[in-house]
Amino acid sequence: MHIKDVYSVVSEDFEQVNELILKQLHSNVPMVEKIGHYIIDSGGKRLRPLLVLLSAKALNYQDKELSLLAATIEFLHTATLLHDDVVDTSDLRRGRATANAKWGNAPSVLVGDFLYSRAFQMMVSLGNMRIMEVLSNATCVIAQGEVLQLMNVKNPDVSEAQYMDVIQGKTAMLFEASSHAGALLAGAHTEQESALKQFGHHLGMAFQLIDDVLDYLGTTEELGKNVGDDLAEGKPTLPLIYAMQNAPSADAQLIRQAIRKGGTEQLEEILAIVRQCGAIDYTIQKAKDEAQAAKDCLQSLDESAARDALSALADIAVERSH
Repeated sequence: MHIKDVYSVVSEDFEQVNELILKQLHSNVPMVEKIGHYIIDSGGKRLRPLLVLLSAKALNYQDKELSLLAATIEFLHTATLLHDDVVDTSDLRRGRATANAKWGNAPSVLVGDFLYSRAFQMMVSLGNMRIMEVLSNATCVIAQGEVLQLMNVKNPDVSEAQYMDVIQGKTAMLFEASSHAGALLAGAHTEQESALKQFGHHLGMAFQLIDDVLDYLGTTEELGKNVGDDLAEGKPTLPLIYAMQNAPSADAQLIRQAIRKGGTEQLEEILAIVRQCGAIDYTIQKAKDEAQAAKDCLQSLDESAARDALSALADIAVERSH
């Protein structure tokens, strides 16, 4: 199943979500709307809203509240992007200048705050305390994951387990919250709720593992961001962690020094090391394991187009090139 086929399962709902996102971006402050529209319209995949829609649809749920929940999730995600780009001093996302590169750090942070606040307004209007609990908890975990990642920057001694903790917080948590909230909105029974919650977790882990691979395999044109960004920021992601443990000692030492220093002066050498020592294959296999675990979670759900789309999404997460 192609990604277009996945989206087609919820095409009408997706249009409603996009309309609602644009409506909820309204502000009496022009700068808020300008930056909000800039990042919302920048060509993102809307994977997390898609996950909300498909999870609820897999349980035969259809109501106007579904679009509101999906839009809420997208606002939360967009807020994190604005803040992340400031923290990471990124200047390119989705193939164009980041908001902080275009308008500066202060407006980006403040508009990110607005989007978080608007998301909670939308959340309240849903009137579902379980969903509010899941999403408010997720925002705390995501923030902690980002701080944890910040603490690990330029530290070559980060372990694989510590890395997994970081990506669980900064990425997998919102995927998990998306499928979990969709299940809750649909009135899932305990087994279904647990299955969809775990599906989102494993999908998010697979997605981030491949993201970290693509930082060493992709191209700027495909990724929409600069290749080697993680290395430039001194982030010890799994390909580097594995390489430091398995490459010849001189190569491992070169990577350690590059992480401590940051920058991309030795990017080509490190790209070669990462590829030669099996770090890419190792990380891809980890992603495939997570994707399979995600698909296994769907076995307890009844057959449906939405369930098939969720399963396809797990495959697409590891097969993508951007």
